[in-house]
Parts: sequence; structure tokens; C-alpha cells
Amino acid sequence: MRTKPYVLLLSTLSTLSTLSVLAVLLGLAPGARAAENGEWAVYPAASRLGGRPYFYLSADPGTTLTDRVTVANKTAAPLTFRLYGADAYNTDRDGGFAVRTQKEKQTGAGAWIKPERTRITVPARSAVTVPYTLTVPADADPGDHPGALVALDERIAPGGRGAVAMGVQRAVGARVYLRVNGPTVPALAVEDVTLDQDRPMVPGTRTSSALVSYTLYNRGNVTLNPKVVLKARGLFGRTLLDRDLATVPAELLPRQKIRLTERWTGSPQLDWGDITLTATAKDVKESGSVSFLALPWLAAAVLVVGGAAGLFGLRIRRRRALSA
Repeated sequence: MRTKPYVLLLSTLSTLSTLSVLAVLLGLAPGARAAENGEWAVYPAASRLGGRPYFYLSADPGTTLTDRVTVANKTAAPLTFRLYGADAYNTDRDGGFAVRTQKEKQTGAGAWIKPERTRITVPARSAVTVPYTLTVPADADPGDHPGALVALDERIAPGGRGAVAMGVQRAVGARVYLRVNGPTVPALAVEDVTLDQDRPMVPGTRTSSALVSYTLYNRGNVTLNPKVVLKARGLFGRTLLDRDLATVPAELLPRQKIRLTERWTGSPQLDWGDITLTATAKDVKESGSVSFLALPWLAAAVLVVGGAAGLFGLRIRRRRALSA
């Protein structure tokens, strides 16, 4: 399966007008084939391509694991790569699985992975297998430490035109799912739920909508596969909306938080109620909510003007009573 690239800013080159961009490709989900981009692939050493799409490892603190990674060149010319270990994280954009660049600081699995060779040249239509070690520190926290073994193409290709020239470096990474043995604590939170309403000034002249925003936070030490349900209730407990959200990351990594949004088309133009987001994963269930008041702008203006006129009239009557 060809993966979808995620683009990361890597570094500046020798001139200020030139930027280098790194595209890292990773397997999309457990059960997929090896990570590849059509020109090269990176996967755990196995009897066949994709037979073992990811590294699933477990270890005690203070131990060292050994394994092998294979880089396959599918082109008609030799390719040279930098091999390195990288920490994984969830992107701010959509919560997708991404990894740190080679120049970023690695603090987890990326720092513990040491390939036997950090630079390899793979002949045309061939594959090279490289042993590596993964040494878990004695003081490593228990739980999941996801990462990847990345093969970075050393070539920098032109990536655009204009005042700022772009240089593109591509990389492919095989995911590493490492669990350090010890107590596992699944924990999830739904935080900072907000509602931004867009209603017509005159009721019924157009469809209203609302944007629900919230932060999904994995507070535990294990990877979660969350599902989120959005429910909206109006006056007297009427159900206005009950929806399973599709824009939730398949994997929320430990200690990661992401900001997500959901559009509610046809939200009420006159109502009073609350919105609740309930997130569930294995052994955890947490909710967050926000109240709302949907009042047409015209009606709100009438109420404000009427209230102001009432207060003004009351003050006039009091002054007259005092002067009488």
C-alpha cells in the first residue's frame, strides 16, 4: 500500500531563500503492508516484503533488544540513505502518526535505537538489511514508547518555484511499537470544549451552523484508539444531535493532546441547551461539555433595545418622583 506523505520542515540550507522540506512516509494502520513510496520501502526483516509490517517490541527497563531492518530499492539506480531512530507523535493538523526529523531531539524510542550503520547505499532493485539495537534505559517509564526507523534519502530535489525556493528530502519510516514492561495506566480527557455559532440575523433566511472545538488528551502511558460521540440537547432535554465523530485519530499516543473540530450544520437558531463530547477507549470513558444559548441577532437586538428603553424609562420616573 502506498502511504500518504506528511511534510515537515527540516532545516534551512546555505542560502536564506532556500528551505529544505522532509516528507516522511509511514504505514497507515496496523495490518497494512510495509511503508514505501514507490521507489524504496522500509520494513522489519522478514521472509517477504510486508510479511511483518511493523516492529512490535516489549522489554524490561535496562535491557537491550536486537532486530534487523530492511531497506529495499525499487529503482534502476543506487540510492544512499541515512538511517536513524525517531520518536513518534500526533500531528496538530489531524492527529496523524508522525515522527521527528533527524535534527530534532529524540527522547524516547528514537534515542534508544542505534542502527549498526547510519549510512547505507542500496544497489538498484536490491535490498540491504541492517541490524540495530534498542537499549531501554534503566529508569525508563513503563508503557508505550512509539517511534520509527527512518531511511532518509540524502538527495535534495527542487520542490517549487517563486521567491522562496524549496528543497525536498524524502524519507520512509517503519513504525516501532515499543512497550516498556510495568504498570499500564490508560487515561483520557476531553478538555476546553467551545462552540462558535454562525446564525442569520433574521431567523429562517439561511441555514445556521456551529463549530464545536475540543482538545483530546491522552494522559496515560499507553496508546489509545479513541471514539468520540457528540450529543447536543436543547430545552426540556430534547435531543438535537447525536453523532459518532469520524475525524478522530485512529491512534492517540501517550501524553499527546490534539485540538479537533466538528461542524454542526443546521444548529438551532433559537434554543438553550448544552453540548457533550464523550470519548471512550479501552477501560476509559470521559466527557466534556459546554452550554449554549442560540438567540437570533434580531431578537437579541430587540431585547437589548427594549431593556435599555425600560431602564431609561424607569430612571425618568424615579427622577420625576423625587422632584415632585
